Amino acid sequence: MEKISQQYSSKVTSPIACNSDWRRGAVRGFTLIELMIVVVIIAILTAIALPSYQSYARRAAMSLAQQEMQKIAEQLERHKAKNFTYRGFDPNYIYSQTGAMTSVTLPRGATGSSIKYTITIRDAEDTTKLLTDATVPSVIRARGWAMKAVPADSANYSLLMTNAGLRCKNKSATLVTYVDCATQANGSEGW
Repeated sequence: MEKISQQYSSKVTSPIACNSDWRRGAVRGFTLIELMIVVVIIAILTAIALPSYQSYARRAAMSLAQQEMQKIAEQLERHKAKNFTYRGFDPNYIYSQTGAMTSVTLPRGATGSSIKYTITIRDAEDTTKLLTDATVPSVIRARGWAMKAVPADSANYSLLMTNAGLRCKNKSATLVTYVDCATQANGSEGW
């Protein structure tokens, strides 16, 4: 009986066990098809996420421009309350700058391609004249103002704000003048 128990107690290696060890080593890598599926999934997620992110960035830049325009409008009204005219208003003291500012770039301190918007302020009666135009101050009556924000990105909105309460935006920068934003048929809407 001892002989038989010794026979069964010795380790028996079957061909199935050997094959499973061999297969276990081969399963450690990925197949080309699996890698291609992962690449396709990442490409689809990128195609969905990138336009959404760009839209978010455009809205954020437009919101910043709207906030700055409202801040400048408040300072314009303060200036008129002190001086009884908008003439001579210069936004340089808002931004702690020396010298006259003909425009405000956003974000502040940005240069080159990092500029998102440029805001200019004009006399509402003669939109060719800046309120800071010191060359002919007697000609500028400055009883009103118009502020225009032009985006660097052509896919973003151009904005207009006036002292008469007009606030509009349009995707076409050529349709936004210092007087109006064209018509709603041309893509104009209020903000």
